[in-house]
Amino acid sequence: MVRARAVIIQGKGDVDVLKLGTLEIPAPGPGQLLIEVAAAGLNRADTLQRRGFYAAPRGVPAEVPGLEYAGTVIEVGPLASDFAPGDRVMGIVAGGGMATHLVVHEREAIAVPAALSLEQAAAIPEVFLTAYDALFVQAGLGMGDVVLLHAVGSGVGTAALQLARMCGARPIGSSRSQDKLERCKPLGLEHAILVKDKRFAEQVAAFSGGRGADVILDTVGAAYLAENIASLALKGRLVLIGMMAGSTAELSLSALLTKRAQITGSVLRSRPLEEKAALARAFARDVLPSIESGAIVPVIDCVMPMAEIAAAHRRMESNDNFGKIVLSWS
Repeated sequence: MVRARAVIIQGKGDVDVLKLGTLEIPAPGPGQLLIEVAAAGLNRADTLQRRGFYAAPRGVPAEVPGLEYAGTVIEVGPLASDFAPGDRVMGIVAGGGMATHLVVHEREAIAVPAALSLEQAAAIPEVFLTAYDALFVQAGLGMGDVVLLHAVGSGVGTAALQLARMCGARPIGSSRSQDKLERCKPLGLEHAILVKDKRFAEQVAAFSGGRGADVILDTVGAAYLAENIASLALKGRLVLIGMMAGSTAELSLSALLTKRAQITGSVLRSRPLEEKAALARAFARDVLPSIESGAIVPVIDCVMPMAEIAAAHRRMESNDNFGKIVLSWS
């Protein structure tokens, strides 16, 4: 057992329920790695878990948030052969990422490129794996496709934007902040939509010559559903990965049928080991080389000490961040 420091959620509510505490981490089992965590990215799911709206899956420390990590292997379990002590790794977890030590299965771990710091690496796993899975595995995004990325200045948005450009797609980004839209242009944003009154379908149609978006990646949810359906092209694919603006909305089935459209809901947290391992391997094969070369970069809003976790939550909930908020144990 290792005694680790960790962020502890003491009850449900505002940021004052976040405290630093300790917990015991078991020794790594067969195929597992014990990681000394250097940094972890903050995600919307962490703020929802703090408020009592997103419970941790079974078998995960319910009181310790954190869905991604970057750190160094300090011990390998029996039969583990992909990594050795001293190797730098990053990855997604179902919870518990905001602790100084963490046990993960080696098949879910991804090698950290030599050019990146561990703080930079901590900004990669959750947003890039989410975006990669949603755009390519779920929606089949391809060269020349028009893709609409909502909340494009978020962590997932900036990751999805770069992945879309990598495959030759044509990205449209929406945001309620003109400043964030401007900052996305150097990342490859082809058309920016400043959303007012939850309307954007007309601009999507104008940009696409009336065809609409082949793929929409939505983190907003109910408030955008009607406009999303109106924005889709024939055989368009809408992938829902978040519900920041509600979970219940009316749906025009006639529009869905006429367009032969698809709606897919996607979440990584509750997936079984085999699915997460397959996703990690595919990501390492298809995307990691572009990160290693610097063609794709993690967009980091700020790096804060883990002791300032409450301030980090406030910043995310104010929607002031552009890209990822990273918490560091150093």
